[in-house]
Amino acid sequence: MPWKNQSGGPWGSGPKGPWGSGPQPAGPRPPDLEDLLRRGQDRLQQLMPGGHLSGFGIGLVALVIIVIWLFSGVFRVQSEELGIVLRFGKYVRDAQPGLNYHLPYPIETVLLPKALRVNTTSIGMTLVEDPARGNRTIMRDVPEESLMLTGDENIVDVDFTVLWRIKPNGAADYLFNIQNPEGTVKAVAESAMREVIGHSDIQPILTGARTATEQAVQQLMQKTLDHYGSGVLIQQVQMQKVNPPSQVIEAFNDVQNAKIDYERLQNEAQTYANRVVPDAKGRAAKIVQEAEGYKQQAVAEAKGQSARFLKVYDEYVKAKNVTRERIYLETMERILGHSQKLMVDGPAGQGVVPYLPLNELTPHRQTPATTGSARQSSGVTK
Repeated sequence: MPWKNQSGGPWGSGPKGPWGSGPQPAGPRPPDLEDLLRRGQDRLQQLMPGGHLSGFGIGLVALVIIVIWLFSGVFRVQSEELGIVLRFGKYVRDAQPGLNYHLPYPIETVLLPKALRVNTTSIGMTLVEDPARGNRTIMRDVPEESLMLTGDENIVDVDFTVLWRIKPNGAADYLFNIQNPEGTVKAVAESAMREVIGHSDIQPILTGARTATEQAVQQLMQKTLDHYGSGVLIQQVQMQKVNPPSQVIEAFNDVQNAKIDYERLQNEAQTYANRVVPDAKGRAAKIVQEAEGYKQQAVAEAKGQSARFLKVYDEYVKAKNVTRERIYLETMERILGHSQKLMVDGPAGQGVVPYLPLNELTPHRQTPATTGSARQSSGVTK
């Protein structure tokens, strides 16, 4: 029965709101019939000659009272409200913004929840008046709501707000299915945030995973409230502050700075390795290639010399004397071809004194001009 959420039932004290929410504005309260009748009789008795009412007077009074009673069903729904019409305490229809009419009390009553207003619920913080600042309203942390345990067994301080409103066509569920809408939304929000935080590590929560966390909390809240049939629509979850607890925030910052330095040094080392290793590999490949080229050159020269020796040997077998003399001449030409020579014509001892030219035997550097002139002055006399 919907009367279970109405304080005092549908009759007697007029329409009431959901549990804990107090009476809802329902337009002007219908006047008490007995009181109207008594006042009307007194007024007519004053107007009637002799102070006595006739049967016509009594009927006129009753007619006026009935007209007033019928017109008491007129009510206005404001732009942000939605009218919920109850007949003997049972929901029958919605009333849209503007002038509307319901059967007079106590047959029908109307509730006017703020169906189009966006409500804000804060978790982990609350507004209080500060006497030291002239009773100005300030924001104060509520640690018992904001301290949460993460999946990697760290404690994080989370303050967040929830924006919500009544669902379209959900005003009846909002009024009759939950006792305290604001308290219910707050409890569901805190429970959902603790569940999401409990399955997450602290580092992503503090850095780049806020949007994903907010979306996960919003989806979990909406699922839970729909299961309750609350008629509440969660529009947005906003994380205001996400920090380690104040008691350990300095040590936590030191740890985070150490991690940042570690990652920076690791990146620098990797950059240095990326620069040095390819250079070393390139030089190693160059040395290997040079060694391979030298190997091929040495092998080719050895093969060429061996082939030349075999050819010379074949010629030597055919003509030993000629080949021996040829080898001697080629050898002397190779040895004496780049040395300085002085040829003396005539018999020895006639005007020429042999001596040992020590200066000529000492190696010395010559300029190109000196070398050219020496070549021009030196010669071979046959």
